[in-house]
Amino acid sequence: MSTFRFKEDFVWGVATSSYQIEGAAHEDGRGASIWDAFCRVPGKVVNGESGDVACDHYHRFEQDLDLMADLGVNAYRFSIAWPRVQPDGSGAFNEKGLAFYDRLVDGLLARGIQPFATLYHWDLPLALQEAQNGWENRDTAYRFADYARKIGGALGDRVASIATHNEPWCTAWLGNATGYFAPGNADLKKAAHVAHHLLLSHGLAVQALRADGVKTPLGIVLNQSPAHGATNAPEDLAAASLEYAKFVRWYMDPIFKGEYPAEALHWYGENGPQDVVREGDFEIIGAPLDFLGINYYTRIFASASGEKRPPGEHGFTDMDWEIYPEGLTELLTRLNADYTLPPIYITENGCATKDALEHGRVHDAQRIRFYDLHLAALAQAAQRGVDVAGYFAWSLLDNFEWASGYDKRFGMVHVDYATQQRTLKDSAHWYRDVIAEHAGAMASR
Repeated sequence: MSTFRFKEDFVWGVATSSYQIEGAAHEDGRGASIWDAFCRVPGKVVNGESGDVACDHYHRFEQDLDLMADLGVNAYRFSIAWPRVQPDGSGAFNEKGLAFYDRLVDGLLARGIQPFATLYHWDLPLALQEAQNGWENRDTAYRFADYARKIGGALGDRVASIATHNEPWCTAWLGNATGYFAPGNADLKKAAHVAHHLLLSHGLAVQALRADGVKTPLGIVLNQSPAHGATNAPEDLAAASLEYAKFVRWYMDPIFKGEYPAEALHWYGENGPQDVVREGDFEIIGAPLDFLGINYYTRIFASASGEKRPPGEHGFTDMDWEIYPEGLTELLTRLNADYTLPPIYITENGCATKDALEHGRVHDAQRIRFYDLHLAALAQAAQRGVDVAGYFAWSLLDNFEWASGYDKRFGMVHVDYATQQRTLKDSAHWYRDVIAEHAGAMASR
């Protein structure tokens, strides 16, 4: 087992999201989300599956919190289901929904686990989508700020951090440019408008929470990757630069530099966000942050020359994503050079593997190798001066993997969806040992 050296107060965590694990989709006043509707569109999700039951975490959260305590993690990143706490996305709040997150946060604190809350992980209230086209409409950004204020008032005194959004690129691009995710639009201009309103809603929420006196650290979670050309040919390098601008800089530049990258704006042309950008928006979007969350899985491979991607030294995951740990070091050191950043958390990092439960064990050696390589890459970034505050493995549980349904397993804990039986995989035992060894090494200093 590798030995990783991070700072003494380094956060060791696991992560999940509401729609992927909670279930209880029609209980205790929860409203419908865009994913509830999307899952019922034929052909959109593998096997026509949905998050209606998922891991039944809503009813089994105490058991899941005990699993976390057994792993020795000191933090848990979860998301709040907006339609569970405010069924229509505006108007009345649902006290039973709020009470669930009260119990969850208190249960974490009772076990010595810091709650890291995310306000939005893609499950927009369906009523907002149907009434005003969801994130296409600027008003949704203001509804989000209202929702953020409610959560800040309810939980802000007990959670360790609040992230506004998880991976707005996925909401904008996969949900509105390609139609691969909910709400299923395939319109480039819509995607650009959605992206701007997501960023605006982030800034409005940060401003609102601070105005309300919430002292909890505030941030955002972005999925990011370095982009590489297939060859060193100018057209391939240019393609890689453009992909990086569209994927990483499209969100980082507005937040930290007050503008969209010119390279990406040129690519969007008349389909860009210019029609919805108003004076003062970038001042709102650029509200100072206490942390930045980065989700890292693989690199972007860009080719204008027709060259195919390389075979991959470390192979590929069950999602057919290249395992490329050195990309994490590269990404973080570049970000650290390009921007003035707050402390960084790796808020998601993990892999899907073909896991089999045999005789009460799951031998997921590939996942252990994946985590080992990426923690080493993270430690290298820290040695190069990146302020790395913590690491959250994705995911605690096997769960509903969006358009892939239940076909892909990312969890450290195996879930038998028919019985809801939880079984710690070998990777869970490994992670527990890594955390314990790091704590021991810090104590002996």
